[in-house]
Amino acid sequence: MRVLKHARRLLTMARKDLRSAHILAQAEVVDDEIVGFHLQQAAEKGLKVWLDLCGEIYPRTHDLSLLLKKLEDIGQEVESFWILLELNSFAVQFRYDIYDEESFEWEEFYHIVSCVLILAEKKLQKMEITE
Repeated sequence: MRVLKHARRLLTMARKDLRSAHILAQAEVVDDEIVGFHLQQAAEKGLKVWLDLCGEIYPRTHDLSLLLKKLEDIGQEVESFWILLELNSFAVQFRYDIYDEESFEWEEFYHIVSCVLILAEKKLQKMEITE
């Protein structure tokens, strides 16, 4: 029960980050770093929910590669999510660097992060049904 409650709360926060990224991406005055930060946060939280629901303790990290590797190590299919590593440059530990890439194609990452959250939501619903 405690795991499910925590996973549900973390998933709610991930959805808020994803929604914020989408809203901010529509604004002409918002920089890519801000949109990327919210996408990275949504991905991080979604991966942590996934690990949580697999019964794994996740590391205290913002590095998506560590979370994906842990999922891969326990036999979860993460191949299509490795592209999310490009969001690592927006993580908290790098927030004070200036993003100097030419352009950030946020739509692709929005879609992939959405897929992570949908997958986590399905796992959560399945566990809630069997509880």
